[in-house]
Amino acid sequence: MNCSALLSLMLMLVQLCPCSPSMQNRSTQNTDQSFTAVRRVKRGWVWEPLFATEEQTSMVPVYIGQLKSDLDKQDGNLIYLLTGEGAGNIFVIDENNGKIYVKEKLDREKKPFYTLRAQAINKSTKLPVEPESEFIIKVRDVNDHEPQFLDGPYMATVPEMSPEGTSVTQVTATDGDDPSYGNSARLLYSLIQGQPYFSVEPKTGVIRMASQMDRETKDQYLVIIQAKDMVGQAGAFSATATVTINLSDINDNPPKFQQRLYYMNVSEEAPVGTTVGKVFAEDSDIGENAAMNYFIEGDSSDAFDIITNNETQEGIILLKKRVDYESKRRYSIEAKVVNRYIDDRFLKEGPFEDKTIVKISVEDADEPPVFTLDNYVMEIAEGAMSGSLVGVVTARDPDDDDCPVRYSIVHGMHLKRLFSINEHNGTIITTKPLDREIASWHNITVTATETRNPEKISEANVYIQVLDVNDHAPEFPKYYETFVCENAVSGQLIQSISAVDQDDSAEGHQFYFSLAQEATNNSHFIVKDNKDNTAGIFTAKSGFRRQEQFSFYLPILILDNGIPPLTSTNTLTITVCDCDTKVNTLYCRYGAFMYSMGLSTEALVAILACILILLVFFLAIVAIRQQRKKSSFSEKTEEFRENIVRYDDEGGGEEDTEAFDISALRTHTVMRTHKPRKKVTTEIHSLYRQSLQVGPDSAIFRQFISEKLEEANTDPSAPPYDSLQTYAFEGTGSLAGSLSSLGSNISDSDQSYDYLTDWGPQFKQLAGMYTFHRSVGD
Repeated sequence: MNCSALLSLMLMLVQLCPCSPSMQNRSTQNTDQSFTAVRRVKRGWVWEPLFATEEQTSMVPVYIGQLKSDLDKQDGNLIYLLTGEGAGNIFVIDENNGKIYVKEKLDREKKPFYTLRAQAINKSTKLPVEPESEFIIKVRDVNDHEPQFLDGPYMATVPEMSPEGTSVTQVTATDGDDPSYGNSARLLYSLIQGQPYFSVEPKTGVIRMASQMDRETKDQYLVIIQAKDMVGQAGAFSATATVTINLSDINDNPPKFQQRLYYMNVSEEAPVGTTVGKVFAEDSDIGENAAMNYFIEGDSSDAFDIITNNETQEGIILLKKRVDYESKRRYSIEAKVVNRYIDDRFLKEGPFEDKTIVKISVEDADEPPVFTLDNYVMEIAEGAMSGSLVGVVTARDPDDDDCPVRYSIVHGMHLKRLFSINEHNGTIITTKPLDREIASWHNITVTATETRNPEKISEANVYIQVLDVNDHAPEFPKYYETFVCENAVSGQLIQSISAVDQDDSAEGHQFYFSLAQEATNNSHFIVKDNKDNTAGIFTAKSGFRRQEQFSFYLPILILDNGIPPLTSTNTLTITVCDCDTKVNTLYCRYGAFMYSMGLSTEALVAILACILILLVFFLAIVAIRQQRKKSSFSEKTEEFRENIVRYDDEGGGEEDTEAFDISALRTHTVMRTHKPRKKVTTEIHSLYRQSLQVGPDSAIFRQFISEKLEEANTDPSAPPYDSLQTYAFEGTGSLAGSLSSLGSNISDSDQSYDYLTDWGPQFKQLAGMYTFHRSVGD
């Protein structure tokens, strides 16, 4: 709390218990006693509001009010007591006269009121003369808080050229003082910086436009607002806030071309769509307010167009159609620019558009020859003799020097074989007769080249139509299979025929059918023309016999309506069939085939029998060859079986590697030295130790390899060239050696098998079998 601030206290006494009528009357009677200013009576207690200042900085208590009972006769017989919040430390009372003092500075923002109780006691009896009464001391506010802008700094946006009085934004400050008492919390707003463009309402803090402002002149303003409490009186506290106000753009400026006249050039060789140049208009606005569209006005040639680049806001002038230096060398067009989005509020200030003049000069270039037509259509009759004229193409050099041109045909070697062109005058002739039925149109490409500059070439398409000539007679569209039954009656329809013509008829084909002259008198059939390009074949008699004549050949004359008309004779083959009610087509075809071959049924049966005999003979030969192959295989099998020796003796085991040699059985030139079987009973332990040491470097392994090499070198059945021999070396054998009796000079009765019991339980059963066998033998 500020030490220089004033503290205003209001002391109010409240009696808790109800007032008695006698006391109320007594209080009423005392209303005209000494408290004349703001004197109030409540039962036996009397209090009045007083004020004290906070400027006292000493420890001397400050008097704030007095409590007094109307029973107090001023004789010193009563004492006053004070209890409750702050009693004794903040608030003290003079017990003799009831005056209340405050000893400390109070802060309303921390505690706005205190609740205390007062009591008057008789000194003599120590008894209260009044009931204990509760009262409240309210702390009056003083201006001890400064205003604050809690939301600052502020940002605001307002459209440019807004009218005066337009609301921009509102700023609000807060004050911690009591707004319900005094002027401590009553704020007043004022503008420190921002005149003359803005103003602020003193009581609300609303900032308004004071004049119209142009964003293009200045787009941002800094405004300072001050808030002062105490309604701006002397000694009031104040605070300031900054407000940044931006002016948003509106479309209040038309576009303006940078130049009133533009000069551009374009080559006469430039293709359509070439960029001729660019124009640019400036607009002080921004964003969509600066968007614009370009147009062309006053271009009677319609040779140029303009488009808008939306990114750069430039107008791009394009070539809309080809220009010719020799025809026109200069163009003058008028370009116009218009704002895309227009604000109706500013239309009265003028149109939002601008215009400029663009002068375009055509640059001369060495151009290729130009044909009089882009496409030529020519005609020639089919069958025209070689060298016939088809047509003429013409091209010229458009430049002033008028260079001579040379003609040629390109695109397809076969076209050069059909047509040729005079390279000097462009005359096209045929090199061979043309057939419309093969190709009715021919498309060729003719080039024209400057003689002095072969790089300048131009092309033209020539379409040649081959006109039809009636050079093909009509004919049957297909081969007709016609059959007639032996029991057919006269006037019976046996076939319908039609005709086709490869020629083309502008009026449509019309065919006429009739019998040929040579078959008119003695034919068994007649032809009836249906007048619709079809005809019917009818029998002229009843009954036919296959034995007399198997088939008939009917010559039919077909005439077309071409110019000149052509005729053809087509033969219709009619086969006689042996049928009752209807034609058996398959049987008739078989009979016709046999008849055409000149064979009878008996001859055909004989031929089939011969074919069957030959087939059986061929199968027999194949079967015999297969049997021979099987016999050869069985002989080889017997040879192998003869080399196998069967015996009931036991084998020699792993050690007995020479007990059987198949090569020795095949040839008797090599006899191996018989090696008697070693006695294993005396060498078991040594062999066991040796078998554990056998390896590629051991003496046993080297001896085994040497023996095998010697056998291979002395074997007469070995191939006479180096060969790879593969062996499976098993070492020195098992501990027991070989169990075979082959090659052994010792009989079973001479051997002892007691060592088998030392091999472990795995050989227990084997040891018992040999022991039993030996005892039986003995």
